[in-house]
Amino acid sequence: MRHASESPGASSISREPAPLPPLTLYIHTPWCARKCPYCDFNSHAGAGAPPFEPYVTQLLADLEMELRSPAARRPLRSIFIGGGTPSLFPGAAIRRLLDGVRARVELHPQAEITLEANPGTVDSRHFAAYREAGVNRLSIGVQSLSADSLEWLGRIHGPDEARAALRIARELGFDNINLDLMFALPGQTLEAARADLEALIALAPEHISYYQLTLEPNTLFHAQPPERPDVDLTADMGFAGAERLEAAGYGRYEVSAYAQADRQCRHNLNYWRFGDYLGLGAGAHGKLTQRGTEGAPWRIWRSEKPSDPKVYLGADPKAPIGSRQALSASDTILELALNALRLTDGFEPALFTATTGLPWSRIAPYLEAAVEDGLLILTEDVVKPTPLGQDFLDDLIARFLPLARESPDRP
Repeated sequence: MRHASESPGASSISREPAPLPPLTLYIHTPWCARKCPYCDFNSHAGAGAPPFEPYVTQLLADLEMELRSPAARRPLRSIFIGGGTPSLFPGAAIRRLLDGVRARVELHPQAEITLEANPGTVDSRHFAAYREAGVNRLSIGVQSLSADSLEWLGRIHGPDEARAALRIARELGFDNINLDLMFALPGQTLEAARADLEALIALAPEHISYYQLTLEPNTLFHAQPPERPDVDLTADMGFAGAERLEAAGYGRYEVSAYAQADRQCRHNLNYWRFGDYLGLGAGAHGKLTQRGTEGAPWRIWRSEKPSDPKVYLGADPKAPIGSRQALSASDTILELALNALRLTDGFEPALFTATTGLPWSRIAPYLEAAVEDGLLILTEDVVKPTPLGQDFLDDLIARFLPLARESPDRP
């Protein structure tokens, strides 16, 4: 253990400038078949089919504007198509989108390309077309395998449709699949949560996202809260679920992410390790690092696209879409903490300066307080939450909130 104010590994850190963080691409599709009562994502349900082809055209125009920045012209390590419900899009539209991306940006030879799917909106024709388009990873929003729970959650599918979606995907050759599962659902007992998880494990996905139902602002559940398990029962569900997943061979590598060996989601790992990413689509966010040279300042740029699909579609395709601003030093440190401290294995100390361009002394006081309170481990090789810090992650992150009140100027 070393004192937090000391710079871990200082003697071994090269004076050569570190390479830019890895770059990934997020594409947001804002439409869904029905708005779920717990969902606070930028998703819109309505009558009629979404304007698939015009939207793809605008996404590719948006990408061309993003590529005007030299920092964006790097190989992509992954692509993630999220929503909303991307599986509403026909295969031809996804094919044109991915072909358009490949024509404009170099992809890493083993790039991970994920598409989110709702079991109620897919069939063999959809999945076959997505695979032919280059999608090599699916994230299927099962949420529960209980018919009663799915009805409570307002989902458009039942347990049979969820199992069928996975079976079809397997038959078509998908061998990298995530399944989402919620716990602490309305009326759920500990035994019911265990049975739901057992049923999901029996499907043998490569990756499981196991997370607690929360009542987010601007959702129907927040306005009309259902009766849910109390705090103690919810904690018991979380602990029991984590133990069962580990026993079943799913290693926990983030707060709610569990994976078989070498099946962690590379796209999400890039977020959590404070990598760069381009964001396309209504409501999408992006982050790009501009390394300082010849005395020019180091900058991390945060971009945001208009959330209203009509506004996004109506934007001038020959001009940058949305807004862009440079993060202050304080916001940079806070964002890194919000992401990297979610990782079970933490992060190596050298990652801080390599991704922020800031001296270790800027983060040292906050780490010191967390170490003293037993929430954080700091060694020569790693900064990571203790088991207590993992259980009380919100309290750990709160140690960095005073940064938001600091001066916005970078040092």
